[in-house]
Amino acid sequence: MIVGSKLSSDAARLVTPTMLVLWLVLATVPLWITRIGLYPYLGIEILIWSLYALAFNLVLGTAGLPSFGHGAYFGIGAYAFGLCQFDIVANLWICLFAAAVVAALAGALVALFISHRRGIYYAFMTIAFGQIFWTLAIKSHRITGGEDGLLKIKRLPADFGLVSFDLTDNFAFYYFVLAVFAVGTAVLWRLVHSPYGRVVAAIRQSEVRAAHLGYNVWLYKASVFALSAAVSGFAGGLFAMAQLAAFPDVMSLHQSGYVVMMTLVGGGLVSFWGPVIGVFLFLTARDVIGALTNAWMLYFGLLFIAIVLFRPEGIAGALSAVVQQHSLHALRRRGTSAMRLLVGGGQ
Repeated sequence: MIVGSKLSSDAARLVTPTMLVLWLVLATVPLWITRIGLYPYLGIEILIWSLYALAFNLVLGTAGLPSFGHGAYFGIGAYAFGLCQFDIVANLWICLFAAAVVAALAGALVALFISHRRGIYYAFMTIAFGQIFWTLAIKSHRITGGEDGLLKIKRLPADFGLVSFDLTDNFAFYYFVLAVFAVGTAVLWRLVHSPYGRVVAAIRQSEVRAAHLGYNVWLYKASVFALSAAVSGFAGGLFAMAQLAAFPDVMSLHQSGYVVMMTLVGGGLVSFWGPVIGVFLFLTARDVIGALTNAWMLYFGLLFIAIVLFRPEGIAGALSAVVQQHSLHALRRRGTSAMRLLVGGGQ
């Protein structure tokens, strides 16, 4: 009862104790990351991919919709940021806004065609649209630069009117991305725990039951997909700044698969914070194990298989069972049920 009350209390908050602890820990990263043998840029990557994975989990974990071509919206945001900077105006806020809006429009367009589907059919259609966007990015040489992508994208200064911050240095850019990540996590947390988020979660359990209660299931599914695409595109705009480029590889099928692996391994099906754990594990494994062998993905792939088979609640679910004294069996049953809904299409 005490744990349940605490969870209800956290759900009603704009900023939870978990968020504060996470932000404070992340704020110290530049001070020690090089001392443990990792490079500072890894922290920027983790923050951007975490924001992207949390946005992706709106569709996968909250709505129960298997989108396996989500890299398209991440990449569209990156291209939109670069094209806005080159052809419209070199303003950070306008370019980030453009990245979110263009990705949202692309997501809304796709949602028009796929929101009447669920399960494996929904998954196949997201893959197909993702591949279409990826092909367009490669073939549209005059706009996107083809396989070379858009190069020489700049890290535009963060202009607040009276004061402006130069973000060209990795240290300054890290804290800018951290501030954006903090705002993004608070907004996504409120969205997931709002009445809108609860309806989306109800649709995940049973579309038929939600429709009988009077909710427009198609509209909720389409809107949550477009929202997820918008935040993914925003993260893509940050990624273009970090990489100083936008290229079609980020829209490819295997890149889309990475965010699925991160989310499932971390425990996104049962926890809001699962995707963040998965991103941290994935990118750290890439650098640490990758320094020892080129076959690091083999080991992460084996971990992914083991998680799906034996721990569908993911790492966050296992940690939650220990820290919050949840029933591990109940979390595992919830993870297994969510996995079945994803593959089988629900009710």
